[in-house]
Amino acid sequence: MPSTTLPETLFDLSGRVVVITGAAGLLGRQHVEAVAAFGGHPVVLDIDGDAAVALAASTNTAHDANAIGLATDITDEASVERACAATLDHYGRIDALVNNAANNPKVEDGLDARATRLEHFSLDTWSADLAVGLTGAFLCAKHFGQAIFETSEVGSIINISSDLGLVAPDQRLYAKPGVADGDQPVKPVTYSVTKAGIIGLTRYLSTYWTRDGKVVVRCNAICPGGIANGQDEGFVNELEDRIPLGRMARPHELRGILTLLLSSASSYANGSVIAVDGGRSCW
Repeated sequence: MPSTTLPETLFDLSGRVVVITGAAGLLGRQHVEAVAAFGGHPVVLDIDGDAAVALAASTNTAHDANAIGLATDITDEASVERACAATLDHYGRIDALVNNAANNPKVEDGLDARATRLEHFSLDTWSADLAVGLTGAFLCAKHFGQAIFETSEVGSIINISSDLGLVAPDQRLYAKPGVADGDQPVKPVTYSVTKAGIIGLTRYLSTYWTRDGKVVVRCNAICPGGIANGQDEGFVNELEDRIPLGRMARPHELRGILTLLLSSASSYANGSVIAVDGGRSCW
């Protein structure tokens, strides 16, 4: 009989090379910290190369992480190929990929409210959002995923979706008083489409890389709810009324689930789609 004793290294990522896209963003930084804190080597990919290099350097100062930062445009296949080659050249292998990068356009960031609406939504914006959120994830899976298959014995891919990949956005959250219905801002269609597509990609990849008929690269998806980041108080109050836990997520609260899915603690989890949204998608 196999031992049922849990190993002390259950959540250990020591020496594992973990590629993280969109790593210099709000959640990307949390993913980098989680990997480094549990002994892994984060590969910090971001379109802002200076930010990627700086984050890798600060991570190495805080942890014995051997992180590297690479300027990478995940919508450009040649850029992804260069980043993959540079990673393999530096470490000799790749163990995991976190597909985190995505566009998340917001009215409060200067987006024209009327332009968020489906009837006015531009094809250029549609194409740009899907290029980052879906095409970029596909390209990274194509190159980094294959490298994981060829070089690692404990391969894992995590795709970052959203609770809005599971349920429709409640557009009442974005409504402005005194604005005509046809001019009200909404959560753009591309966010829902991209995040639902990420779930489909997850299920496809979860059965793809096999050896002797058995999957050797696991793939799972995380669906976070709203992350507190200085949003408008009225919006926050409305959103928190729709969350069973009564609050938005704190940025660090994905570290645990990310570490779980990267580590041997989740060795039997594959093709899973895990909501981390305070229960919002239950209502």
